[in-house]
Amino acid sequence: MPGGASVGRRARRAPRGARSLRRRTLHLGSGGARRAWERPAEAQARRQGARRQGSRGAHPAELARPPGGSVRTRVGRPHRRAADARRRSDALRPLRRSPGARRAWSLVGLFLLAACGGPGDAPPVEVTVPAGAPFAAVVDTLETHGIVARPGAFSLYARMKGADREIRSGRYAFRPGERWSVLVRDLTEGRVLTVPVTIPEGFRLVDMVPRIAAVTAEDSTRVLAALTAAGAAERWDVPGPTLEGYLFPDTYRFAPGVPVHDVIAAMVGRYKAFWTPERRAALDSLGLNERELVTLASIIQAEARRVEEMPVISAVYHNRLRIGYLLQADPTVLYALGGRRERLLYAAIDSVADSPYNTYTQSGLPPGPIGAPGEAALEAALYPSGDDFLYFVARPDGSHIFTRSLQEHNRAREEVRRAWNRLRERPTSGAGGR
Repeated sequence: MPGGASVGRRARRAPRGARSLRRRTLHLGSGGARRAWERPAEAQARRQGARRQGSRGAHPAELARPPGGSVRTRVGRPHRRAADARRRSDALRPLRRSPGARRAWSLVGLFLLAACGGPGDAPPVEVTVPAGAPFAAVVDTLETHGIVARPGAFSLYARMKGADREIRSGRYAFRPGERWSVLVRDLTEGRVLTVPVTIPEGFRLVDMVPRIAAVTAEDSTRVLAALTAAGAAERWDVPGPTLEGYLFPDTYRFAPGVPVHDVIAAMVGRYKAFWTPERRAALDSLGLNERELVTLASIIQAEARRVEEMPVISAVYHNRLRIGYLLQADPTVLYALGGRRERLLYAAIDSVADSPYNTYTQSGLPPGPIGAPGEAALEAALYPSGDDFLYFVARPDGSHIFTRSLQEHNRAREEVRRAWNRLRERPTSGAGGR
């Protein structure tokens, strides 16, 4: 068997690939030593192959390659899979150990906690957030009422969302266990508890005072002063001499204790929203300005008991204005008298003969609205029916008889008088009848 030196001389004449293999050979004297790059199983397979085929005079490159590559392939696969698993584990180890990764996983868990869960069947709990209350005090209140079970985590979540600087004061209602995202949304958007305030059509400013005072933090005297203050019309940019007629009748929702100016702003804003470009165009076609139109609408509102009659009543007043007749509208005289009455007597009309609101003695429209017209009355004033009526009189049931001449009107008045007399002559329930 040749010695190691003989094999070494052959190695110097071997190709470059063989010379690289020679460098990685520990010992070739017996042809059975393990190479540095070989695994034990591969070395054993190579030695067995060399004994079968005979390794005398074999080239180092031939000794280094398992016959057909079958042994290396068959034996190496499990090792490669184990090595791949170790590499994946090593790649994940820095992620598990780094402080940044731990923070990332903590944030993921925090947001998952905020999204999970939800309120149960428990009734809502009312909590109050005072104006200027620190965020920590708000969190303590939520914890005290059982709304938040993990105040520290919720506080961190809210601060990450920037909510700690956006909390709005007011009275809220939350269910215990409510989602944090809902809490943050409601507290930052100010979704406070509200109470309804209904202002009916036709209400005057003095009629509105008790209802507005009930929801504000101010008494009736201050509310009335705010509604009737000098310069209020200019401040709120409405065309009337006062706010009368420009606080739109509707149902509003306000938080308890709302400033009276916020109530006025909401009602004036609702009035201004009525004026679309189409309605402005209709106003221009009538030859009236905005104040005159609202004043006429307030009279229609006070006269009508049925919405379907409003355009016809509007036509009567438009016709009388066009030909120069006095309006002779009872509601304007009642406004001048300072109150409402079931019947308007001539003596009462004469008592306010000089008032600019007395349309029995003063021509044209009054200087301003006599109440708050609703949308239907404003629409009727803008779009009167095409009827040529000049008179109307109210029946006991609230409907009207419309006529074109004074003679027809007088007959209608007599008919209505008889109807009222029949009602008065009916026996009352206390007398044994109905």
